[in-house]
Parts: sequence; C-alpha cells; structure tokens
Amino acid sequence: MTEVALDTATLHAPSVIRLLLEKLGVAYCEVPEHPSLPAASRVQAVLLDDEIGALMVLFPQSQLLDLNRLTELTGRKLTAVPVERLKHMLDKHQLKTLPAIPALTSSPCQYEKSLLDAETVRIHSGEAGLLLEIEQKDFKRLLAKASASSFGQELKDIRPNLDRPDDDRHEITQAVENFTARRIQKRLEETIEIPPLADTAQKIIKLRVDPNASIDDITGVVETDPALAAQVVSWAASPYYASPGKIRSVEDAIVRVLGFDLVINLALGLALGKTLSLPKDHPQQATPYWQQSIYTAAVIEGLTRAMPRAERPESGLTYLAGLLHNFGYLLLAHVFPPHFSLICRHLEVNPHLCHTYVEQHLLGISREQIGAWLMKLWDMPDELRTALRFQHDPFYDGELSAYPNLVCLATRLLRSRGIGSGPQEEIPDALFERLGLSRDKAEDVVSKVLEAEALLRELASQFQTPH
Repeated sequence: MTEVALDTATLHAPSVIRLLLEKLGVAYCEVPEHPSLPAASRVQAVLLDDEIGALMVLFPQSQLLDLNRLTELTGRKLTAVPVERLKHMLDKHQLKTLPAIPALTSSPCQYEKSLLDAETVRIHSGEAGLLLEIEQKDFKRLLAKASASSFGQELKDIRPNLDRPDDDRHEITQAVENFTARRIQKRLEETIEIPPLADTAQKIIKLRVDPNASIDDITGVVETDPALAAQVVSWAASPYYASPGKIRSVEDAIVRVLGFDLVINLALGLALGKTLSLPKDHPQQATPYWQQSIYTAAVIEGLTRAMPRAERPESGLTYLAGLLHNFGYLLLAHVFPPHFSLICRHLEVNPHLCHTYVEQHLLGISREQIGAWLMKLWDMPDELRTALRFQHDPFYDGELSAYPNLVCLATRLLRSRGIGSGPQEEIPDALFERLGLSRDKAEDVVSKVLEAEALLRELASQFQTPH
C-alpha cells in the first residue's frame, strides 16, 4: 500500500508512476517541493545518450554531475538527450518532469553511490511541484538493476566567487593560465584578446556622461552607423511602442517615440553586444541571448518605475544593466572557445544548478566576474559593473546596490515564469524591502511585460542579425 501525505484536493503523482511503484512494491509519501528540503536527499535524474544509446543517470542535488568523470567511468562521451526527444518520452506517459525511476525507461541506469547515504530520498513525481519521499530500503529496490559509481562533485567543494571582486583579476588570470598551459607574463588585457570597443560605442559613452548632450548629438552618432540607425528606426516603428504615424528618420524615432535616455542606452547595448558574436553553441532549453536580455531590461524598466520616487536609481542605467546582464556569457565563449561547448553540455545535465557552479568547476571563474572585469576595462559606469558582478546575490547591500538588486529580482521573477535557465530560486523579503517594492507589485510588473511577450520577442529578433 502506498502512503499519501497530502490532502486529496492537492496534486498527486501521475497514475503511470503510482501504478509502476505499486508494481515494484515501493512505498512512498507525496510531499510538496520546497527549496528548504535538503539537497543531499533530493535525487536529480537526467537522461543522456551517445551513438550507443541512452543512459539514465541519478545523483543528489547537492552535487554537480561531472561529464568528464562519467566519460572516464563509462568510456562513453555522453550528453543530454535532445529536448524534443525527452519531451516526447514524458508526454507519452503524461509526465511533466523526469522521475528517478530506472524502470520507467528501457535504458540502463548509473547512480551516484552517495545517494545510498541518505535514510530517505525525494524524487520528482512527474508532476511539477510534487516530490515522492522514499525510504532507503525501497529506493534500493528501485535501483536493483542499476550500477553504482562515483561521478558527482560536491557543491560545498566548489566555491563560486560571488562577493570577492578584489580577487577577480587574479582568478581570471589563473583560469587563462590553466587553459593555455603556459606562464602568462603579459598584462591581462593583452593576454585575453578582447576586441577593442567599437568607435560608435566610444562616442555613445562620451555622450552619456556629457550633461550638455542633445538629441542632435545622439542622432548624429547613430546616423553614422547604418546598421544601428536601421535598428533604432525599426525599434521605434515596432508594434510594442504603437507609435502614431510612420517613422521616417532616426531623429523622428528619438523625438516622437523612444526619447533620449532610452535611445542612448539601447544604442550602447546594441553597440556592445555587436562587439562579440553570439556563440554558435548554446545549452538546450536556454532562452535565446537577446530575448533574455530584452525581457530582463523591460522588467527592470517597470520595476524601476514602480520604486518610490526618492529611491529610484537612474532608469537609463538600470535598463542598460538588464540588456547587458548576461554579457559575460558572450565573453566566456570568446575567451575560452574550446571549452565553451563543455560548459554548455554541463549546464544541460545540471538543470538544478545556477551556472556559477558549472563555470567555477570547469574554469575557476564565472561569467559575472569576467563580464564585470570587461566593463571596468572599457571604462563603463560603476553602476553597470556592480550590476553585472553582484546580480546573483539577493542580499547584496553595498554601494550602488539598487542596480544588481534589480537585475537579481528581474531574472528570478522571469525564471519563475519559465524564462531563463537554471533552478527557480526564492526571492527573500529583504530584496523587496531594499528596493521599496512589494512582492505583488513586482509580480504585476512581470505580468504586464509578458502580456507583450510576442512583441518583445519580435524586438529581440532585430538584435539577432548576423555580425
């Protein structure tokens, strides 16, 4: 008999899972998923494959699945199965998530032996937001035909540098040294071949800090870059802004629709974004780079407006922080091209982790460190550098904290609506309090932005032209 710990009015495991566990003689309790449940007892299931076939892999959420170790153990170069194939398999059983039940697939199964250290484990039920709690003796029954080995890396041994910016320079140098396998004697700027800041971007940055800059000045800069001019005009003409009449020129776009601040930050975001190409490789299920950037910028724009007037940071800069928040991702692809694919493959098989763990484990640095470092190298405003560097710390309350706090809030709110990648993370009350926002008000902002999702996606597509 199975034990059910939830009220009958709430979610239940899909019937295919209930029948399978009953057939296997495995008792379980249904428990709501909650971030406070210990990660060491939560089982992450991923389906991998290669030319030989599929393999189910189980490991605790307190670990990172290391594909290199798995290759050494199995002699196979396994990667996550394509999203469409996994979805087809789950849909066939009417499941929303992959439960850690080897008998569910005809594939062999490999599990991390440390899973047997827990007296009780919790596995995905197949229904979103619901876990199945299973005693160790029953879990062993589930694993009767599976193989045990050790391929996980404990997260407590991976220490992403979230709050020590003074160490960034040393750690980035160290990471590059590790991958070039030679002693680097040149200055860091010369070692990492960063493309110089484009002329257009340099001119826009000068205008940003010039209190006397006028619409004529920004119009003149934008018009000297035909690709940028075309994008500013098409941006203003898009249904998202619902401008009256036809947009005939850059000046028209600025004066009638977009305004000086938005254009100068939009143009700068575009100019910086075009400095580095979008990588050809990317993790499966990742929201496209510019789509994620535009959504984040739009949510931050709304959150900034919703803040108490006296506490609002500069809205143009908060918008720009949203546009560029993931710029370090482009930089990792540029600086570590042979290893970027490895990062993508590890992100696919570790959906329970923020990318900082994967990048720290494989490179010794994160995209946030290298992105903030480049902003400093390019003499970008401190607000922007701080926003990129501390965007994953919901408790950051240092100087200029509103900028990273807004990025953190926007990305977590979007993640809760299925946009972005990585785990859904709690938003502490302290983050709302520092920004002078209520949880309801912030959720309303996201809802309003996502009402225009199709229009935003169309705007994002304008950024995705070939370089």
